[in-house]
Amino acid sequence: MKNDALLLMTAMIWGFAFVAQRVGMRFIGPFTYNAVRFALGAASLLPLLYWRRARGRQIRSSVRLRIRVGLAAGAFLFFAASLQQIGIVYTSAGKAGFITTLYVVLVPLFGIVVRRGTGIAGWVGALLAVSGLYLLSVREGFTVSPGDLLVLASAVFWALHVLIIDLYGRYVDSIELSIIQFALCSVLCGVTALGFEDPGFQGILTAAVPILYGGLFSVGIAYTLQVVAQKNAPPSHAAILLSLEGAFAALGGWLLIGEVLDPRSLAGCVLMFAGMLASQWQVITGSRKSLTPSVQDP
Repeated sequence: MKNDALLLMTAMIWGFAFVAQRVGMRFIGPFTYNAVRFALGAASLLPLLYWRRARGRQIRSSVRLRIRVGLAAGAFLFFAASLQQIGIVYTSAGKAGFITTLYVVLVPLFGIVVRRGTGIAGWVGALLAVSGLYLLSVREGFTVSPGDLLVLASAVFWALHVLIIDLYGRYVDSIELSIIQFALCSVLCGVTALGFEDPGFQGILTAAVPILYGGLFSVGIAYTLQVVAQKNAPPSHAAILLSLEGAFAALGGWLLIGEVLDPRSLAGCVLMFAGMLASQWQVITGSRKSLTPSVQDP
C-alpha cells in the first residue's frame, strides 16, 4: 500500500505539472521555461546522487558510456519537452496530459524496430488509443488543433526517449543518467531561448511558482518517489497507477484553471486510458516485463 501510494502521488504530481506548464507560458517562452525547469531538476537530484554514492549503491560504468547515453537521451528529451511545451500553449492541460501518455502505447510498437515485438494486446491498445485521440482532438470538418499535433509529436519523442533508456540505461547509474540528460536539455533549451525568445529575469521571476513546481516537484521529487516505489511495487501496479497521469492532468486543469472537457472529449480520454491499459496487459497479468522502464516524465 505504501508503494502504491507513492506511485499514485507520482502520477498526481506529473499530471498537475501540465497545469504548471500552461500557467508558466503566460509569463515566459517555452524554451526559457524548460531551460530553467530542467536546470532545477538536475540540481535537485545532486543530493540523491551523493546519498547513493555514500552508500555504495551507484552503478559503475565508463565515463564514455555515461556521456554517450546521457547525450542521446538528453537530445530526445529536448525535442520531446520542447514540442510538448510549445503545444501546451495552444491546447488544454487535460488534453496535453492524455495525448502525452500515448507514449505508453507507442513504446511497445516502436519496440518492433529493435526486435522487441509486441503482442495482440499492444495492437488492441494502439487501436483504442487512436480512437480516443480522434474523439479528443478531431473536430468538425476533420480539423485538429495545432497544439494537439505538437503534443502528439512530443509523445513520439517521449517513446523514443524511453527506448533509448530501455536499451542502454541498465548499463549506467540511473541518477547520473538523469542529471546528464536534464543538464543537456537545459543547455539546449537555453541556447534556443536566446535565439528565439527574450528570457528576461523579470519574466522568470514572475513565473517562479510554476517553474519551481515543474523543476523541483515534477522532476526532482516525483522521480525520486518513482525510483523508491518501483523497487518493491509490482509492475502491474506501476503500469496502472502511472498511467493515471493524464486523468490528473484533466483534473488539475478543471480545478485550478477552469478547463472543461465536453462529453466527446471525455469519451476520448476513456478510450485512450483503456488503450494504455491494454498495451500493458501482459505486464498487468505478470506475463512479461514492461518495455517502459523508470522514465522521467515532463
